[in-house]
Amino acid sequence: MKSNVLSRYRVMAYVTAVWLLVFTVAIIAKYAFEAGDTMLISQIHGVLFIIYVIFAFDLGSKAKWPFPKLLWVLAAGCIPVASFFVEPKITREIRPLITDGSAATAEA
Repeated sequence: MKSNVLSRYRVMAYVTAVWLLVFTVAIIAKYAFEAGDTMLISQIHGVLFIIYVIFAFDLGSKAKWPFPKLLWVLAAGCIPVASFFVEPKITREIRPLITDGSAATAEA
């Protein structure tokens, strides 16, 4: 597996988590204080979450995860702050699976 697969997942995990927190705060502000509109924030988070799902599926298929584990990783993108805990664990698990092109070239 190439390192860019993990990098894409990591970036989107953090970006999606931050936007989910922004969206959560906006929803609380909207209903608790009758302030603001959440339409734009929800649409941005929706697009980012779709990209996150694509990258998580890509990582999961290359790492040969069982389906329940993939669902666990995808669910982390739906729960505020969960990605901040799941992403480091996934990164520690995936790092040993990463192969560099430079190592393959040096052996040849």
